[in-house]
Amino acid sequence: MNAAMFVTVLLIAACGLIYELVAGALASYLLGDSVTQFSTIIGTYLFAMGVGSWLSRFVIRGVAARFVATELMVAIVGGFSSTLLFLAFAYTDAFRVLLYVLVMIIGILVGLEIPLLMRLLRDRLEFKDVVSSVLTFDYLGALGASLLFPLVLVPYLGMARSALAFGIINAAVALWSTWLFRDLLPNRKALVAGSIATLALLVAGFAAAERITRTAESSLYADPVVLSRNSPYQRIVLTAWKDDLRLFLNGHLQFSSRDEYRYHEALVHPGLASLPAARSVLVLGGGDGLAAREVLRYPGVRVTLVDLDAQMTQLFRTHAEMVRLNGGALNSPRVHVINADAMRWLDANPAKFDFVVVDFPDPSNYAVGKLYTTAFYRLLRRHLNPGARIVVQSTSPLFARSAFWSIDATLREAGLRTWPYHLYVPSFGEWGFVLAGDDYQPPARLPAGLRYLTAGDIPALFQFPIDMQRLAVRANRLDDQVLVRYYSEEWERITQ
Repeated sequence: MNAAMFVTVLLIAACGLIYELVAGALASYLLGDSVTQFSTIIGTYLFAMGVGSWLSRFVIRGVAARFVATELMVAIVGGFSSTLLFLAFAYTDAFRVLLYVLVMIIGILVGLEIPLLMRLLRDRLEFKDVVSSVLTFDYLGALGASLLFPLVLVPYLGMARSALAFGIINAAVALWSTWLFRDLLPNRKALVAGSIATLALLVAGFAAAERITRTAESSLYADPVVLSRNSPYQRIVLTAWKDDLRLFLNGHLQFSSRDEYRYHEALVHPGLASLPAARSVLVLGGGDGLAAREVLRYPGVRVTLVDLDAQMTQLFRTHAEMVRLNGGALNSPRVHVINADAMRWLDANPAKFDFVVVDFPDPSNYAVGKLYTTAFYRLLRRHLNPGARIVVQSTSPLFARSAFWSIDATLREAGLRTWPYHLYVPSFGEWGFVLAGDDYQPPARLPAGLRYLTAGDIPALFQFPIDMQRLAVRANRLDDQVLVRYYSEEWERITQ
């Protein structure tokens, strides 16, 4: 019996933490700035748990029945939390309000659980054994949940089904508790019926979760969603309308097949075409293979592509439309794909390169922002052959002007000369890049077969109109990622 009690503690601790992690991850996906989202959600959740623990003192009679009822409420609210948040983001302007309301409700209910359970155990064990055992299994449950969430739940179940799966566990604990505490439950039949009904509701929700989230997700995008999946690192969504295929990562557009060639030709060729002797090229990010496609236009060049997300590179190696779009670049014998964190890989690998393409997502959060810091660029410098150059995609110099010039300032502080440039991409608007190295002369010739760029166009790319010219902004450092703040503030103004 005591063993069953402690397993119950472990399970409810895991469930409570999963709901908290789901809320934090969803807020990070949909709102950006993961540090702010997780910090405020964890703080609110812990405060709510304190409120719940304080409220437990007012439960005088029927402790066992209150415990079962609390489990059922946690199961329903926590289990459907992710689904409700997806729907709120898609169809209302109340996402933030609902997010913190749900976090408060779940936190209060979770805060009630352990005090009530400890009171049920105090007649069976000595107080010191109750406290030590309950807290031990509570922390063990939290550890298990924290490991399961990124390694199993997010990549294989997704946010909505993960929350529902643990809601089912909470409901199962409630049903199990009606047997454990059967002598203390005069209304046991009603609680058993309620537990079974809650389980049935959550199982139905689990079965329908993918369809519900797809419906909600479709409303977020102008075009029908043809593929969506969670990787351990991001939400990958593909939409399609006629001949326009679009990739979104965590809700941010990465490319449109109608005009991506403008972006990728401008990303690669102004720098690489100016290095006719280049033989080794490093692509950081760019798991879609589109930058690699442009690099492969240069005979004799070999590409090392380092992208964190194995699901991303696998998708663009195997999906027929993606392979057609990138020309099979990721399957080329001249391309070596490595799935690793770019910063760690650079730190551990001594290889040097003639040209480096840095094609990371925009610095919308601190996890990506570290790849735009002086520390990262200094590390990257050590991997350059003499005369080598780097090009960095650098967001919009029009819509995120401070962020763009902060990237330029960061490269310069890392000891590199810079040549910022820009072009118009219809899907994005005005977009910017920074070329960096020791010296630069625009190339006289470009590879054959380009759809947009000519050698004669290149000098004009380096000219900025008044509303995009250089600003006096700070460089981005690992311990003070001002770039993420610039970026978030500027894009938030645009989208309001």
